[in-house]
Amino acid sequence: MKNVDDLIESAAELAARGLSKGEIADELNVSRETASWLVERSGTTPQPADQPTAQPDNGTGGPQDIHVDWSAIGRDSKRMSAIAEAMADMLAKHGEDVDLTIGIEKAGGPIATLVARELETDLGTYTPAKHQWEEGDIDDLGGTFSRNFAGIRDRECYVVDDTITSGTTMRETIEAIRAEGGTPLACIVLADKQGLEELEGVPVYSLLQVISVGKDD
Repeated sequence: MKNVDDLIESAAELAARGLSKGEIADELNVSRETASWLVERSGTTPQPADQPTAQPDNGTGGPQDIHVDWSAIGRDSKRMSAIAEAMADMLAKHGEDVDLTIGIEKAGGPIATLVARELETDLGTYTPAKHQWEEGDIDDLGGTFSRNFAGIRDRECYVVDDTITSGTTMRETIEAIRAEGGTPLACIVLADKQGLEELEGVPVYSLLQVISVGKDD
């Protein structure tokens, strides 16, 4: 994807396929606000008259955000394996006793699978609340752990995702793991838009930190 028009077109296609705005945000690696703006800009979902649009901040009429396109890695299993090896190496500093890796769905699931193989851990997955989010208060929703994968209670674990945009999803996952009786020791992503070093007391690692530098008005 090369420009905003490409993102708008992709958002329209995803919305037409029935994806929620939360899922669109996940697919395009953008914030919830940006996903809403892209869908509304595409004309797929009319904007209610009493609902304000996102405040222009990037010269295109949309919210300030950074799109991370890592499809060149994601579409090739060999490249994915190499990236997972690097991520596993960064996590390994926490010791050899960790026996569980949690992937945040959707994109974090395949990455976590490869990381778990490198670290020789069990695998769990978490579907965040934003996948249900369409309109209204996302705080009223809850995420879920898949019962098809490993349980969490009384286990130390790593958390894996593709990107951190605001940190909301990663924070939600950490809290959900603790609520299930697990202990998250570290989080890792391909790209971190916030440059975080920790969340909720848990170290955060990334292969890339994407920093937006702009002039204050």
